[in-house]
Amino acid sequence: MTNSNHEHLNFLSCFKFLRNVEILLNIIGLHTPQSSPVSVSSLCTTVAPKCFCLRPPARKTFELRLVGKIKQQLSADPTFCPEYPSSLGLTEFTRRATEVALGKSSPAIVENRVISAVHIHLRLGAELLTHWYNVRAVWCGPVYLSSPCDDSLAGIFQAAGIEDIREYYYWDDKQRGVCLEKLLEDLERAPEQSVVVLSASAHYPTGADLTQKQWTVITQLIMRRRLFPFLLLPAQALCYGDLNRDAWPIQHFVSQGMELLCAQSFSHCFGLYGEAVGHLLCILKQNSPLLSVQSQADRIVKSLWAQPSVGGAHVVAAVLSNPAHLGEVKRMVERCMLIRDILREKLRLLGTPGCWDHLTQQGGLFCCTGLNDQQVEFLSRSRHVYLLPSGCLNVSAINVTKVQT
Repeated sequence: MTNSNHEHLNFLSCFKFLRNVEILLNIIGLHTPQSSPVSVSSLCTTVAPKCFCLRPPARKTFELRLVGKIKQQLSADPTFCPEYPSSLGLTEFTRRATEVALGKSSPAIVENRVISAVHIHLRLGAELLTHWYNVRAVWCGPVYLSSPCDDSLAGIFQAAGIEDIREYYYWDDKQRGVCLEKLLEDLERAPEQSVVVLSASAHYPTGADLTQKQWTVITQLIMRRRLFPFLLLPAQALCYGDLNRDAWPIQHFVSQGMELLCAQSFSHCFGLYGEAVGHLLCILKQNSPLLSVQSQADRIVKSLWAQPSVGGAHVVAAVLSNPAHLGEVKRMVERCMLIRDILREKLRLLGTPGCWDHLTQQGGLFCCTGLNDQQVEFLSRSRHVYLLPSGCLNVSAINVTKVQT
């Protein structure tokens, strides 16, 4: 067979593949008619391929029932008198957030080696890093981010004066998952005192997470190479439906006696989308420098936002103290898992080439379809089907009813 015939067959199989994807995305609501193309930004607002919101079948943003109930209780409570908290945040909130991340019996808590503070999207942590290694000189990097990652991360560190931003290998298109070998190669080459930003669970935007065995290997490398871990916990319990399992990597690092930063977010997993309820944990090896680091954090907070918001913090503190919320979280996780199963099965029934098991092996709100740049561009330009450039989308935004029809 001639080369031209080979090329012709490859083109036809690629077109058939994309046509099947178009059919699927049409029925799940990620397709707009060719006669009325829309901009990517406006479509993202409509179907939320990038949005961090939970989307129930009604396609409105999701709110936990317990969250709504607590909001009503707080607004109707005549004894509730909101006051300015300390600059580092509401004490009850920071205590609860620390306990769910580290565990109540964590040695770091018992030995008073933890600094807790309300933060807004990593900025406080980025500012603290610039003075972490040497208080007499500003540290400027490097910071290693996963490839791919949240587009805003690099800008946050750069805004704090850290210009040396690098990437480490994470998602592999051929394996349709995390490539540990290449990840370790990149971190092995990282200079000492480099900061490595790692997602503890529900990696954005791929949904592909490391196993506990892989985390153990990475921990050993970080300790040996004297790197500094900055862990992200964006939606605790939304990956596995279990607070401790989602936070296991953080607890493992702490058990090894390592210093680290951990940024938690409670906004989208609690339906508090406009509240920016974030929490920063700073774990020290010893408690002797605790007061000086705490003073540094206090000074940074006052220069950035003076006083943290308390509305969402009150709600989250109350929810975390109520065991009933875990039942709601498990139902959300089960729904996302069901959507993944249905999506994979529909692709199989459509005869789409390739194996799609990776869709159900991922966790959290997002999944990586495995489509490459050219395929995503073809779908957007020729078929007006819009995904993130990485081929990822928000699983909870998929309308299961349309998939099953």
